[in-house]
Amino acid sequence: MKLSVFLELVEIKAKTASIFPFLLGTFYAAYHFQHLNWLNLILFFIAMLLFNMSVDVNDNYWDYQNATGQEEFKKQTNVIGVHHLNIKKIGWLDFIMAAVAALIGLFLVARVGWILLALGLFCFAVGFFYAGGPCPINSLPLGEFFSGFTMGFIIFLIAVYINVAQTVTFNWQFIAPILLASGLSQCAIASLLLANNICDYQEDIDLGRHTIVRFLGVKNSLGFYALLLVLGYLLLIVAIVKNILPWTMLLTLLVIPIVYRNTTKFFAVHIKKQTFPLAVKNLFIITATQVISFAIGLIF
Repeated sequence: MKLSVFLELVEIKAKTASIFPFLLGTFYAAYHFQHLNWLNLILFFIAMLLFNMSVDVNDNYWDYQNATGQEEFKKQTNVIGVHHLNIKKIGWLDFIMAAVAALIGLFLVARVGWILLALGLFCFAVGFFYAGGPCPINSLPLGEFFSGFTMGFIIFLIAVYINVAQTVTFNWQFIAPILLASGLSQCAIASLLLANNICDYQEDIDLGRHTIVRFLGVKNSLGFYALLLVLGYLLLIVAIVKNILPWTMLLTLLVIPIVYRNTTKFFAVHIKKQTFPLAVKNLFIITATQVISFAIGLIF
């Protein structure tokens, strides 16, 4: 398999959706607790990246397997069919990456405790059932919630907890500020999946998927996309006002005109190959500016 095909298979362009929440969680731990456990961070980053890649391989694997009677989708859309990949080898690749991630995760559990095991099991369950099983999450109107919550919040939460597990109590007082601090990331990640489902509206109907777009319709779904971004920015402002996040993260607001311009273009034409990259750019811009402005806050 060529490197370019492998990177397409694991959807490397979407990895910012997990890497940036990881960085934000790390910065949060440094900002509030002035402590980082570098070994735990490195191990978690490797396990997180491997598992994230395995989830995307798993999505492509099951999308290909479940596309019964949809030969055009298999041959012209799905990366496995487009590049004539061996489906059995893809299955083994998925298993190996997930297994290595699980082994690293279990080593981390031994260092951190059972709470990390519970969080990890939740992530693994969402990762597998997102595209696998008899009723995959990506075929239901729950995909946006699970993607935003898992990648935007749970990864953020784990990145904080593995640094301070020995000194904090894992309770609502610990969790609630992190839930609020990760609000913009959750909404931005959920909006990306929503944009994907808007573009795939007819394809999802043909494949028997019942995403939220099928219930809301394209027009209302576009409104929901905008609502998610507005809500995310409001949550960010609240977190700054409550001193959960540093004031420097107000710099994130400076990119709103760019996000607005991309969103306007996406609303006008929502075609996968033509304008979906604008939604990807929005996610990158929003999360990257959060990371940069948080880093500036740590310095000052």
